[in-house]
Amino acid sequence: MNSKLVLWSITVGLGGFLFGLDTAVISGAEQDIQTLWQLDAWSHGLAIAMALYGTVIGAMFGGVPADRYGRKKTLLAIGLLFFFSAMGTAVAQDVYTFMFFRFIGGLSIGASSVVAPVYISEIAPPKYRGRMGISFQMNIVLGILVAYVSNYLLEGGANDWRWMLGIVAVPALFFSVMMFFTPETPRWLLLHKGDEQKAREVLLITEDNADAAMEEIRKSAQEQPRGHKEGLFKRKYSKLILLAFLFAFFNQLSGINAIIYYAPRIFEMTGLAKSGALFSTIGIGVVNLIFTILGWVLIDRLGRKVLMYIGSLGYIISLALIAGAFFNESYANVPVYVFMFIASHAIGQGSVIWVFISEIFPNQVRASGMALGCFTHWIFAALIANVFPMLATQYGGGVIFAFFSIMMVLQLLYVWLMMPETKGVSLEDLQKKLTHS
Repeated sequence: MNSKLVLWSITVGLGGFLFGLDTAVISGAEQDIQTLWQLDAWSHGLAIAMALYGTVIGAMFGGVPADRYGRKKTLLAIGLLFFFSAMGTAVAQDVYTFMFFRFIGGLSIGASSVVAPVYISEIAPPKYRGRMGISFQMNIVLGILVAYVSNYLLEGGANDWRWMLGIVAVPALFFSVMMFFTPETPRWLLLHKGDEQKAREVLLITEDNADAAMEEIRKSAQEQPRGHKEGLFKRKYSKLILLAFLFAFFNQLSGINAIIYYAPRIFEMTGLAKSGALFSTIGIGVVNLIFTILGWVLIDRLGRKVLMYIGSLGYIISLALIAGAFFNESYANVPVYVFMFIASHAIGQGSVIWVFISEIFPNQVRASGMALGCFTHWIFAALIANVFPMLATQYGGGVIFAFFSIMMVLQLLYVWLMMPETKGVSLEDLQKKLTHS
């Protein structure tokens, strides 16, 4: 890959860094917020999950400005929303103001989870698309790690939770500035704006054979006249919709966001002190990053399905061990089991989800299809984050983690029976293969 292509993918991947940072910083602040505003279990869950409800809306409608105004301008707006959300939550004086700005931050997360993977998939050459797509996920897990380290370092100071949340404003501003130096994707320029000259300028940098790539995109454009809005919910896309829905559904039914949001609380349930629990979450971030890098190395070599097989088996084993530890009240190895779970997620679902969903939909409905997958992902993330404190109090960790383990058995069946391999195939060839089948 040439230097410009690498720079563009890293810049857009920073949207993932903001995604991960904003998602995980709340884990260090959530108990202080509950104490400060004297929230009961339900209100506390709602306050923490408010960002996720915003994420649902952002995911649902993130494809609209991406199609109308372009991927680049939408990502710039997302960066600014991250900035205002971070500043607002940091200075909030009551729980309602806090929830409002967390909701705004959620809009940013949801929209970035749609637009950034679409941007990367549309600008990446087929042979590098998996690794470039994972650059978004790598930035997510790097953001999560930085959030955990930041929370640990800031814990104990005056109004430490405000600093934990406000730190997001710094990279948000940097991301917004960097987007000015990033081009629009050639596929959007051709399919939505009809600008062949600018599209060709970008393809000359990103493709080995710009003429062949232009011809493929032109053929795709001829199938769908510019200005005509193709609907996603048509029979020819039904298989793709089901694939995206189930992939995103199983992502959250693994319990990943429950662990990311409530990691210190889960460790405290096993008897760790608060400072030890916060330190243990750094281990989650480190393991997440290491195994995401491993997924980055392997995704274009082994393929998407192999990584999903590895991740699914790891999920089942680690979640069963965590459940057994809670049932037997034997907690000594729970941190190890959690790290196993995070490793399984990072090399499997975490590495593959944004790549796979952004690949399978045709050019005309890619943003809408990605929005559907992200909406599914985030609506279940919001529900799980909202009810987790209440269910953990009522039923304990054993029942919850046993349920997650059973869901991952179903995911393994989905990978085996339904999931297609997309490694090394151009987006236009995938369009022919998947829609015609």
